[in-house]
Amino acid sequence: MTDVWEPTAVANRETAVAEAAARLTRAAHDHKPCAPVRDLLGPTDISLAYAVQQRVIGDRIAAGARVVGRKIGLTSESVQRQVGVDRPDFGVLLEDMDVTGLSAVPSDRLLQPRVEAEIAFVLASDLDHDDLDVERVRAAVGHAVAALEIVDSRVADWDIAITDTVADNASSGLFVLGQQPVGLDAFEPRDVTMRLYADGELASEGSGAACLGDPLSALLWLARTAREFGDPLRAGQVVLSGALGPLVPTPPGTTVRAEMSGLGSVTATFSPKDLKEDG
Repeated sequence: MTDVWEPTAVANRETAVAEAAARLTRAAHDHKPCAPVRDLLGPTDISLAYAVQQRVIGDRIAAGARVVGRKIGLTSESVQRQVGVDRPDFGVLLEDMDVTGLSAVPSDRLLQPRVEAEIAFVLASDLDHDDLDVERVRAAVGHAVAALEIVDSRVADWDIAITDTVADNASSGLFVLGQQPVGLDAFEPRDVTMRLYADGELASEGSGAACLGDPLSALLWLARTAREFGDPLRAGQVVLSGALGPLVPTPPGTTVRAEMSGLGSVTATFSPKDLKEDG
C-alpha cells in the first residue's frame, strides 16, 4: 500500500490549501455540498489534507470557536481498505458541535448526515509525554460515556477519497454525549457491545473490538499523532473513539438510540428540516 502520508507533486501547495479550504468553507456556509477537493490536493497526500483541515479550523477559532476535543475516524479495517489507507485519521471537535443539551439535533445544520455509536473518553490529564503507551493513556482518562457521532460531509454524495475526508475535518458534523459517566475501572472498552436503533428498528451493531481492536488503542494512536502535530490532547477534552459498528443514515425526523454494555444508552432525535435550532 502506498504511504499516503508522503507529499505528492502539487505545483503550489499553499495555493492548493487555500483553494481547498475556501471550497469546503463555502459549502458549509452556503449549505450546498461541493465537489471533492482531491482535484486540488491529489488523492493520497494526507499531509496536505491536514494542512487544509488546520486552515479551516484555524479560521473558525479566529472567529471565536473553541476546541473541546478530537474525533478519531477510519478505525475500521474495511473502511480503511475502502479509502486506501492503513491507519486512522482525526478531526477537531468544536464547542458548537456538541448538541447534547438540545431537545433535537438541528437537521438544518447538516447536509448528508449519518450516525455512528462510539465511546467518548473525557480526559483528566494532558497527554503530552514523549513515552506515551496504553497504560499512560488509560490513566489519563477521567471517565467515558456512550456517544453518538453525527458524521457529515461537505463533499457532494460522500464522494470521498482520503484527502477529501481529512481536509473536511474527518467528515465531522455534530455529537451527542450520554449522561452516565463510567470510569475505566468499571468496564473494559474493547469488551463493550453496541446496538444502534433507528426509529425502534435495529440498524447497526458491533463492539469495542471493531475499533482498532480496542478503543484505547485508537486513543493512543491519536495521542501520539496529536503530539507529533504539536497540539497534544489536554485535560478536559472529549475524544470520540471511532465507530463500534456500521454507519446509519439519519434523515430529518429520525430518532436513534445506542445501547452499550457497561455504558448505558444515548438517544437523539433529528428535527424536521424546517425546525430551526433551539435558541
